[in-house]
Amino acid sequence: MLSELDEATKDILRKYKPALSYIGVDFFREDVLDAILNCPAGIEAAFQSTITYWRWKKQQHEKFEYPSAFLVSALHNFWQPYDWEDEYLNDSNFKSAGQVWYSKAAEIWGKEVRDYLVADVAETNDGEEYILFMSGGKLSLKIAQVWGWERVLDYAKSSVVGAGLGINYGSKPELLNQNPPFISRI
Repeated sequence: MLSELDEATKDILRKYKPALSYIGVDFFREDVLDAILNCPAGIEAAFQSTITYWRWKKQQHEKFEYPSAFLVSALHNFWQPYDWEDEYLNDSNFKSAGQVWYSKAAEIWGKEVRDYLVADVAETNDGEEYILFMSGGKLSLKIAQVWGWERVLDYAKSSVVGAGLGINYGSKPELLNQNPPFISRI
């Protein structure tokens, strides 16, 4: 349903969705989807208002009740954020599962290996996150989490070699022959 949004609105949604999901907004609720799809203007301000209010409640040591309903009201009533700062989005809790996986891959495999094998972690229009490998291959993030780090590393290595990238790609094809110390202890 969110695939019906224009590209500019999708970009705004991608920017704020991890934060809003963390604070409890349910993007599968029909009223939330309808409010987003039918918001003629001010969607970013409504997202910011919701996050700002959550931060204020947190500072007051109060629970933020009904975040989905709050967002729907913010969208319908064109609420403007109070004291918004973009740095609020830097909260480590606001990372998507894909962002967390990408960072963790650098820790476990090493940044060079991750950067050699993984092009990006992206999201489909339906919200499904997937790993995009340098070879052009894709793997669902959910599958990667089930497989574990060693199996995904083997899959990524074989997809790069299978695509001929092990010989021609980059300046460090020897990375394909390395296993980071953490992997060998699994």
